[in-house]
Amino acid sequence: MLYDAYQARQDMFAPLRAGASLLAAAFGDTSLGPAANYMFRSFAAGAEIISRSHMIHDRPAYDIGQVVVDGRPVAVSEEIALEMPFGNLVHFRKAGDPVQPRVLLAAPMAGHFPTLLRGTAQTLLADHDVYITDWKSGRDVPLTEGRFGTDEYIDHLIAFFAHIGPGAHGVAICQPCPSMLATAAVMAEDNHPATPSSIVLMAGPVDTSINPTKVNILANEHPTEWFERNLITTVPRRYAGAHRRVYPGFLQLSAFMTMNLSRHVRAHMDLFSHILKGEIAKADANRKFYDEYFSVADLPAEFYLDTVRKVFQEHHMARGVYTYRNRKVDPRAIRKTSLLTVEGERDDICGLGQTMAAQDLLSSVKPFRKKHYVQAGVGHYGVFSGTRWQTQIYPMVRNTIHASD
Repeated sequence: MLYDAYQARQDMFAPLRAGASLLAAAFGDTSLGPAANYMFRSFAAGAEIISRSHMIHDRPAYDIGQVVVDGRPVAVSEEIALEMPFGNLVHFRKAGDPVQPRVLLAAPMAGHFPTLLRGTAQTLLADHDVYITDWKSGRDVPLTEGRFGTDEYIDHLIAFFAHIGPGAHGVAICQPCPSMLATAAVMAEDNHPATPSSIVLMAGPVDTSINPTKVNILANEHPTEWFERNLITTVPRRYAGAHRRVYPGFLQLSAFMTMNLSRHVRAHMDLFSHILKGEIAKADANRKFYDEYFSVADLPAEFYLDTVRKVFQEHHMARGVYTYRNRKVDPRAIRKTSLLTVEGERDDICGLGQTMAAQDLLSSVKPFRKKHYVQAGVGHYGVFSGTRWQTQIYPMVRNTIHASD
């Protein structure tokens, strides 16, 4: 019923948004005089704010057309290297196929599409052959494909590493850090030939009992049964994933926005001002951010509930009771894989120390193969995007990968 009510509301306001979009286009004409322009821009700005007041359920494009490699631009194309039920392995293939370390970039399955890591991937592409876990929205996966929990997530990561082949490296951002660690441990214990040569865990919840944040506290306010009863709903019949139980992306986004509501209101007021003043570049930057931010993906219920219970409430990885396919995951099985953990000083989603916990768990890895880094002055998203990611954190990631290649 929850998803149906949301969809009905979306449908009801669709004509209003469409009309507002037409008004924004009509009054956005800048060829008239200054007085008319100011008045028309006021109408255009207000209409655009209304037209954009909705969530998007389709994956945005990665739009990585080229990168600079060794000082020269190189064309980049997207290829589906391996298609699986709940996510594809997408390869950002560079023209000429330069020989570079192969990297699997594990994106979060946390209410947004993997395109949220567009900037992360683009930075990595300068020096690496990059693949990304292109997770699908739960509402687009037919019920006949079965369940998708943390076991199936790890299944996908193992299959992706196997496809890329021996000698690859793993970079996990935020939520998939425990799964990346578990994947490396299982593959190492099985002597899998494609066990990653290094793993980089960035701002991820390896042990959320350390320095808990508001997100961690909220996850512990109710038992798992409460989350299942109140936050899990079924996909409406009109979609490919009809009747699949999901934690809808619109709920996740609403929760994130509530945490920083004043900031988002201010950003939309800024957009109004940019349009009114004809500040095209600033308006476009604002639009681009919110086009991505409002693009939401639904999480399969099993994965969401597994994550709440195993990662945020019961701390399975830290307690040594994490399991995969009913077998105990032993991080001590990892011996030859290098480790870099990265945290942000001001991270209000994944607290300081939560990712660093992996350092102790990988007790069989020699100290010279392990490194931890805290980036001063950045919050959660600053760990993997923005100037400090590019200039201070990325060089450490690159050095770890290249030293282990």
